Amino acid sequence: MKKLFSAAFLLTLGLAAPAAYAQQALALPPATQSVSDAENKATLAADTLYIQQHYAKTEYQVPMRDGVKLYTIVYAPKDADKVRYPILLNRTPYSIGPYGPTRFKLNIGPSSLMMREGYIFAYQDVRGRYMSEGEFLDMRPELEKHATKNDTDEGTDTFDTIEYLLKHGPKSNGRVGQWGISYPGFYTSTGLLSRHPALKAASPQAPIADWFWDDFHHNGAFFLPHAFNFLYSFGQARPQPTALNNPGIKHGTPDGYDFFLRMGPLKNANEQYYKGKVAFWNQLMQHPDYDAFWQARNLRPHLHDLKAAVLTVGGFNDAEDLFGALNTYQTIEQKNPGLSNRLVMGPWVHGGWARGTGEMVGNVAYGPSPSLWYQQNVEAPFFKSYLKAEKPGSDLPEATVFESGTNRWRTFDAWPPKQAQTKTLYFRQAGGLSFNAPTSGENERRMAGVNFEFDQFISDPAHPVPFIETTNIGMTREYMTDDQRFASRRPDVLTYQTEPLTEDMTLAGPIQALLQVATTGTDADWVVKIIDVYPDDTPDNPRTAPGVHLGGYQQMVRSEVMRGRFRDSFSQPKPFVANEVTAVPFTVQDLMHTFRKGHRLMVQVQSTWFPLVDRNPQKYVPNIYEADAADFQAATHRLYHNSEHASQLVVKVLPQ
Repeated sequence: MKKLFSAAFLLTLGLAAPAAYAQQALALPPATQSVSDAENKATLAADTLYIQQHYAKTEYQVPMRDGVKLYTIVYAPKDADKVRYPILLNRTPYSIGPYGPTRFKLNIGPSSLMMREGYIFAYQDVRGRYMSEGEFLDMRPELEKHATKNDTDEGTDTFDTIEYLLKHGPKSNGRVGQWGISYPGFYTSTGLLSRHPALKAASPQAPIADWFWDDFHHNGAFFLPHAFNFLYSFGQARPQPTALNNPGIKHGTPDGYDFFLRMGPLKNANEQYYKGKVAFWNQLMQHPDYDAFWQARNLRPHLHDLKAAVLTVGGFNDAEDLFGALNTYQTIEQKNPGLSNRLVMGPWVHGGWARGTGEMVGNVAYGPSPSLWYQQNVEAPFFKSYLKAEKPGSDLPEATVFESGTNRWRTFDAWPPKQAQTKTLYFRQAGGLSFNAPTSGENERRMAGVNFEFDQFISDPAHPVPFIETTNIGMTREYMTDDQRFASRRPDVLTYQTEPLTEDMTLAGPIQALLQVATTGTDADWVVKIIDVYPDDTPDNPRTAPGVHLGGYQQMVRSEVMRGRFRDSFSQPKPFVANEVTAVPFTVQDLMHTFRKGHRLMVQVQSTWFPLVDRNPQKYVPNIYEADAADFQAATHRLYHNSEHASQLVVKVLPQ
């Protein structure tokens, strides 16, 4: 369904409908104010008290069709015997505790607002996790066909859960919705595959869609600290139901750069830390390519013939599952013509729309509470319209997207926006970046100190480029907006930028990178970072970190890495031919950002990004995760920008 906000709906937000509609832009409601940490704590305390006063808790062992029982906790309004509420289901591998009849969650539902509107909130430990029986499989593959009545997957488990709750749970109005963030977002997507007639609305939020691109991989490159720190605890076997958490790893240092560099080649992780005890880590190490193991964990082919309305939610500053949100929406749109399918993309970190105000990410401010605006004007109306309204349906637009740089919400009848114009940015000599392509005449000219053919740098895995300037043991959320001046100053980072812009320029949608490169090695990673360079006279923001100045700030607005061996196929990698110019195409994920007048658009290119991405040995080995210390070697990389081999970024520019 593709709709813009109706004029009536805009007026309910306190907006001037005709102007907002014409510009497809939504200002934040005037009543929305900045929310402090103290106010957040007060809200949480009020929510906890409200739950205890207004909700009754019941615990169930819900049987699946194969006899396995899944532990389920239901919070129902105390007047559910008089008022018929809909059910909102959340299935998770992260524990639905606290367990026991007298212990309550601190908050329930997608938001405080929806908790007070009144729903029956059902939480379930998925198969093999915490108090549920059965075997847990990471991103358990879905079955396209069920050969016997006892065949199970996450779709059938959702179906059986809904059936049980409707028959044996608190009395309801017969309508069910589902939501979840991150891994629970994946279970929300698989819940759509139940195709249960009572499931009317689902909101996959930051959902995992395909683990070769989400979370632990980006274009085949391995996100090391995220996987290493998460799986050490999460991946430990749980052969029996238990409410206990597994312990996390003890690094012995807060310095992730030093920790992972001292660990050496990735093959050392098992010997030094994991000891072979984490099955999924072992599988990661055994499957470096996009083979049948990963293809079975690609949910996208299964998202067809869906029945429930869908609201997919993601954050442009999500360091974990940006790919999942964008590609879940796009896949459902393509495979389900006519289905009510909507997208929301805000300025948030992972799950930030439910876990904070969204006003700041690192040193970058986004205005008064984008999270509260979304909860009030998108999420709550979506579920209310399909689960409570006499005539289910919604006037929400197809895409509600936050535009950073100008800090405003905008709505579109498609994503990416149809009105966006495709343009090509070319890397140029002397660190230039331009919409003008290099010409053959330039290749015949020479200037002192200027190379019109290529730029080059030495990439040394023993001294990789750090992904942040500060010290941290894991993957920081803030790296998505961090100042990149520290990287600009390194000799192994190539920097290109436009002249100061004479007018605002808005990029919306994905970016297609095409790097023309050569290397003296036989393998290499390629990192592209899109950066907004602030004018030197930009005033400081009192809410930024101490000592941070915004004059000349190089704000990263999008970044992506490509493991070069996968340039032609993710299933069949191949080495580079040393010193041969080679095209490396890949997609840099979507953004919605306005580079303001007076700012510059900068692009940085590098080959290491440590320890965010594991080190490429730069010598081709069949399984990069089994590389020995002797395989790691320095190499000279070239990025070409001549007329014959023009490195470039294809972008989508919205008319101003």
